[in-house]
Amino acid sequence: MIRIEAEPWRKMVEHARATYPYECCGALLGSVDGDGSKVVTRALPLENASEGEKRVHYVMRPKDMLMADQEARRERLDIVGFYHSHPDCDAYFSETDRKNSYWYSFVVMSIRKGEFDHANSYIPNAEQTDFKKEELIY
Repeated sequence: MIRIEAEPWRKMVEHARATYPYECCGALLGSVDGDGSKVVTRALPLENASEGEKRVHYVMRPKDMLMADQEARRERLDIVGFYHSHPDCDAYFSETDRKNSYWYSFVVMSIRKGEFDHANSYIPNAEQTDFKKEELIY
C-alpha cells in the first residue's frame, strides 16, 4: 500500500497538467512502515529527459535520480517510488515501464485533455519480469 499525502499529490497532478501533452516524471519521498506500507510526504518533479517522443516516453537522468536520493537523505526520508503521467490514455504499467523499473512503487497518472482522470500504482518484481498492482491512497 502506498499513501500519498495531500501536498505531494497536488504537486504531482500540477506537474502532470503543466507538462501535458508530454509525459512528466518525478520521485516520491517518504517513509516505509514496518509492514511495508509507504507514506509519501514529498513529491520531487524531475525533467523528462527523453530525446524521443515525450508524448509516449519519459527518461529520468541518473544525475537527477542521484539528486533525488541526496534530497531524501538531507530530509531524513527515503525514495519510496517514482511517478509519471500517461497523456490521453489509461494509467497502466506498460512494457517499457516494466523494463525500465526498479524495486520501487511506480505511480502512473492518466491525464486526459490536460486534466487528471485516474491513477494506479505498481510494484515490479526484482527480475523486472512481472509486476503487481498496489493499493494507492491519495
